Amino acid sequence: MTIPEQVPEQLRSRRGVIPRWIGILVLNLLGWRIEGKIPDLNRSLLIGAPHTSNWDFVIAMASILAINLKMFWLAKHTIFVPLIRPIFNWLGGIPTNRNEPRAVVDRVINIAEKEGSVVIGITPEGTRKKVVKWKTGFLRLSRNLRCPIIMVGLSFSTKRVIIGDLFYPTGNNSADLVAIREYYQQFDGRYPDQF
Repeated sequence: MTIPEQVPEQLRSRRGVIPRWIGILVLNLLGWRIEGKIPDLNRSLLIGAPHTSNWDFVIAMASILAINLKMFWLAKHTIFVPLIRPIFNWLGGIPTNRNEPRAVVDRVINIAEKEGSVVIGITPEGTRKKVVKWKTGFLRLSRNLRCPIIMVGLSFSTKRVIIGDLFYPTGNNSADLVAIREYYQQFDGRYPDQF
């Protein structure tokens, strides 16, 4: 698989060619491909779904490396164990404690202001388990960052990562969640019954 430039210059990572090659290799070995392009915006929030398996993380990280995207992503602090914390930090990981949501927002805003051009990634479900209602923190985060949301979907049946539509939150969380979840109905996770 060759990866055309899918990321605007100001959002490209400076990790080098070897990590990009590793990302491409992993996607090739697993049979996945990436469709779409990251929009040419200085600041955006990227949401990825469905999130039903640990494989989602592998596919997501390989994709980020393959397209050479400078992205920071949020994950629960408990996965940042000492042995792999440096790797996750290098990959753009931001440990989050769900008991301190205001601190998470403040930290992300600080990163966005420091970086200038930035993509922040999050899974709206907040867990691999089936959830009836998605969390709304990503909508609040988008409003606080004053940026649109890039909707990225994983299709395990077709092995595609689809960089999809931009969504501009309206401020009505209930209506926004309905629209976003409707968009994601076209995708299937590793375990479809958990989505």
